Amino acid sequence: MSKSERYGIYVDKQYFNFNAAHFLIFADGTREELHGHNYHLRIGLEGSLGEGNLVVDFIPFKPLVKSICDTLDHKMILPRDNPMLKISQEGNSITAMFGEDKFCFPAKDVFILPLPNTSTECLAKYIAGRIATMLKERFPEAEIGKLKVSVSESPGQAGWYETDSLDDLG
Repeated sequence: MSKSERYGIYVDKQYFNFNAAHFLIFADGTREELHGHNYHLRIGLEGSLGEGNLVVDFIPFKPLVKSICDTLDHKMILPRDNPMLKISQEGNSITAMFGEDKFCFPAKDVFILPLPNTSTECLAKYIAGRIATMLKERFPEAEIGKLKVSVSESPGQAGWYETDSLDDLG
């Protein structure tokens, strides 16, 4: 393969989706109203051709992406690392405090993410990290260079994250 040649795969399946509630916290100290989205993922991988002349086989790769969607589906997603949001758990309840606003949710309905915010860009980086971990475990022989994850919150509106090395994600 010459240096000018590149190979990759792109997956964008209808079932790469999850429905979740959230609110953004803005730099000025305000927040959005609580609301939800029907999120959709698109994943791109670039790397060397491996066994069978594939970067990664679609068949075992697609369920990995779907499993990430399933963990986020029908959840209230909260950003653990935002200094303006205080999250606590007591028994089977999660409480999130934003200033005077108090949100209480059943713990089973909440997914607390190691993120500073629940923007599509931050969600894309989190999901990229999960994909990177799964790729290393499931396809240890694969030589993946770039990974790009796009998270759409509505048609025509998406945020994305891209890295040139899976090692950038922990």
